[in-house]
Amino acid sequence: MGSAGETGALAGPGRGVDGLLPDRHRQGDFFLCDFFDAIPKDDIASMEHPLFSLATRPDRRILDYTHNGTRITVTPSVRGLATIHDKDILIFCISQLMAALNAGRAVSRTLQLKAHDLLVATNRETSGDAYRRLRDAFERLAGTRITTNIVTGEIETTAGFGLIESWEIVRKSRGGRMVSVSVTLSDWLFRAVLSKSVLTLSRDYFRLRKPLERRIYELARKHCGRQQVWTVSVDTLLKKSGSASPRRVFRAMLRDMIKAGHLPDYDMSEAPGDLIRFSLQGQMVEISPPVVSAAAHDAARALMPGMDVHALEAEWRGVWARTGAQRLRSADAAFVGWIRKRAGG
Repeated sequence: MGSAGETGALAGPGRGVDGLLPDRHRQGDFFLCDFFDAIPKDDIASMEHPLFSLATRPDRRILDYTHNGTRITVTPSVRGLATIHDKDILIFCISQLMAALNAGRAVSRTLQLKAHDLLVATNRETSGDAYRRLRDAFERLAGTRITTNIVTGEIETTAGFGLIESWEIVRKSRGGRMVSVSVTLSDWLFRAVLSKSVLTLSRDYFRLRKPLERRIYELARKHCGRQQVWTVSVDTLLKKSGSASPRRVFRAMLRDMIKAGHLPDYDMSEAPGDLIRFSLQGQMVEISPPVVSAAAHDAARALMPGMDVHALEAEWRGVWARTGAQRLRSADAAFVGWIRKRAGG
C-alpha cells in the first residue's frame, strides 16, 4: 500500500480531461432505472477506519490499526487485501439495501445483483476485462478477514469476518461472463445498514482515479459532513487513511490533491501547524419539489387506470425526497417512468 500504488489510477483505460475518470454512463433521469434509484451510500465504520488497501498491486500484508479504543486487524487472502476500488461493490449493495428500507421493502443479507448494473452504477467500463476485474474484486472481498471491536448498530463485539460472507455467479452469458450474482454480506455490515449507520456519497466519488483521493474523500465526508470546516493534522490523516507512505511523501500527495482540486463537495487547503483544512464547497442548495404536467398525469392514468394520479404523484415525490432530492432533467419522464415500474410495464 505504498505511495506508488496510492497515486495510481483504477485499472482500465479512460481518463477524463479534468483529471477525473469520465462519466461513462450518463443518465438523463436516474429515476428511470431501478439501480439508479439508490443514492450512493457508505457505512460510517469503514469510512472512519482504514479497512481497505490503497495499493493497485496485490497487497498481502497484515494490517494492524488502533485508534481511540478501536482495534482492527485486516488479514489478506492469497489474492491480497480488498482494495478501496473493490469497496464499490459494498457501496452498491448498501445503496440498494437503503433504497429498499426507505421504500418500506423487506431486506436480507443476501442480494441478487446484475453485474452490468453494478458496473454502470459505479462508473466502470462494461468490457470483458471489466467483468474479470469484478470477479477478482468479489474474491478479495470474500477472502479478506477483519478482526475488530468496531461498534455497528450500537453493538460492540470483537469478531472476525469477511467483508462479504459469500458470493456466487447465478447466471453466465454464452461467452462466460457473469450476468447475475448473489452476494451475502457479513452480519457486521448488515447491522450497520439496518441501524442506518450510513452516509450519502457524491456520485463523483466513482470518478476519482486515485485510491488515496477516494480515501481522503471518505474521511472528509465522515468528519466534515455538512459542517463548514474540518481541520486535522497530517499525522492523524496519515494514520486514519491507512496509507503506507512515509510522512513526507504523504504530505506531498496531499499537496498534489490540493492543487488538483478533484475532491467532490470539499475544498482542501494547508493550515499553519502542519494541518489540513477541509471546507464544504458553497452552501447547500434547496431544490424545489418537481412539478408534473397534466400530460404526465394522463400518461399515468393510462398506465394505472382507476388510480388517483395526484396521490401517486405525492407518493413519488416522497420517494424523490427520501432518495436524495435529485435535480431532474425531466420531472414528467421521471414520474411516468416510476409509474411504469409500479404498473409492472
